[in-house]
Amino acid sequence: MAIRNIRKEGDEILRKRAREVTEINDNILILLDDMADTMYEANGAGLAAPQVGVLRRVVVIDIGEGLVELINPVIKEQSGKQITLEGCLSIPGVWGEVERPAKVVVEALNRHGENITIEGEGFMAQALCHEIDHLDGILFTDKAIRFIDEEELEMMEQES
Repeated sequence: MAIRNIRKEGDEILRKRAREVTEINDNILILLDDMADTMYEANGAGLAAPQVGVLRRVVVIDIGEGLVELINPVIKEQSGKQITLEGCLSIPGVWGEVERPAKVVVEALNRHGENITIEGEGFMAQALCHEIDHLDGILFTDKAIRFIDEEELEMMEQES
């Protein structure tokens, strides 16, 4: 396993649409492993392949409930809405409020090529939407309804 460089805002690859994975081979399995290691090293909750310079539809997420690996994820259902506070490993030091669905149902493949369905609510719904957006070249800053500065963020953290 290896820690990969996380691409930062301004890198054109973050604005490109990732291609579907047509074959789950050793390269995809290594990518999944490296992405998980990179996400954990950076203390992130999710990471999409374009963030490490690979234009493939692959994401990893861990919101504290264990690693979720998704290949070719597609949001099939969404309901409700929530305003979430978001940041991004590719845009360090920037936070914003984003309107996201409160619940989503996502279909994808796992590392064994099996069809899986993930239902996410709250933070998991947010993470799924955020990472799938990355696969389409969309950053959370494109959807932010307002940005939060560090001082306000610290105040919010003290209140919780």
